[in-house]
Amino acid sequence: MDQIQAITQDSKIDRDKFALLNSGKRIAFIQSTWHNKIVDQSRKSFINQSTVLGIAENQIDFFRVPGSLEIPLQAKMLAKTGQYAIIVAAGLIVDGGIYRHDFVSSSVLDGLMSLQLELEIPILSLVLTPQHFDQGGTDEKFFFEHFKIKGVEAANACAMTLKNLQPLVLAKQSGCSGTARHHLWPVVDCEPT
Repeated sequence: MDQIQAITQDSKIDRDKFALLNSGKRIAFIQSTWHNKIVDQSRKSFINQSTVLGIAENQIDFFRVPGSLEIPLQAKMLAKTGQYAIIVAAGLIVDGGIYRHDFVSSSVLDGLMSLQLELEIPILSLVLTPQHFDQGGTDEKFFFEHFKIKGVEAANACAMTLKNLQPLVLAKQSGCSGTARHHLWPVVDCEPT
C-alpha cells in the first residue's frame, strides 16, 4: 500500500486539462471476469486514483467480458460509438488453461494495439501474463496486490494521455491543419487558415 500512496502523491495532474471529458467523452474500463477477485483490484484502484486526479467515477463506464480474448472486440465496439476518449482493458492471462497463454496474450495485445492505431483512440492495457501462476499460492497473493498498483498506474497514464491529447483536439476543433511537435507535452504548430 505504501507504493500506491507514493504514486498518488507524486501524480497530481492539472484538473482543468480534461476538456475531453468535460465535452461529454467518457472513459471505458473493460474487465475480464476470469480471476475476477484479482483483476477487480485494478478497477477499484483505478477509480480511487482517477478521483484523486480529478476524474469523477461517473465519467467512467465499466464493462465485463468473459475472458481476456473478448476484450478487443468489446473495445472496438465501444470505440466505434464515438463516446469514449480512452479505453482501459484489464485481465489476467495465466498458463494451465485450454489455450496456450502466450497465444492468448499475444492475440489480445496485438488486437488492442491494432485497434488503437486504426481507430485513433488510446487503449491502455492492464492485461497481464505472468510466466507462471500458482493458483491458491503466493502468486495469487502477489497478483492481488500487484493489480492494485497497476490500477493506479493506469489511472495516472489515463490522465496523462488525456492531458497530452488536449492540444491536438483543440487544434483539430479550431480547424488547424498544423503538425504536432513532440516534447514533454505536445505543442501544435498552427497558423490561422
